[in-house]
Amino acid sequence: MNSRSKYKTKQREILLTYLESVAGEHITANDVCAYFKEQGENIGQSTVYRQLESLVDEGIINKYIIDANSPACFEYVDKDSHVTGHTCFHLKCEKCGKLIHLHCDELSDIGDHLYDEHNFRLDTKRTVFYGLCEECS
Repeated sequence: MNSRSKYKTKQREILLTYLESVAGEHITANDVCAYFKEQGENIGQSTVYRQLESLVDEGIINKYIIDANSPACFEYVDKDSHVTGHTCFHLKCEKCGKLIHLHCDELSDIGDHLYDEHNFRLDTKRTVFYGLCEECS
C-alpha cells in the first residue's frame, strides 16, 4: 500500500484488491459499484467515489476524463505502469464507446513537434483519437 494513504479501511483494501486485479483496464465508478454489488460487498456509491478520488490524489490510480458525454474512468498504476510524463494516448471508438489505452513511442513525436514548433505542451494522458475499433470497423 502507498505510504501516503491516510486510512486503512476494509472498504479501501477491498477496492485496492479489485483495482489491482483489473490493472491495465479502464473502469468507471459504476463498474466498481456493479462489481461490488455482484460480489455481495456492502460498499456505497459515495464511498466508492470518495475512495477513487483519494487514490487518484495519492497517485495509486490515474483518472481520465475523455469527453463531456463519458464518465471518468480510472486505471490502477503499479510500479511497472506508466507514470506522470510518460507518453500515453487513448483511442475511443465512436460506435461502441470502447476506450483503448495506447503506449506508442512514435506518437511522442507529435508532442515534440507541438512543443518545438508551436510552443504548446500536449497532455498525452488526456489526448484522445476518435475512430472505429477493430470490432466495429
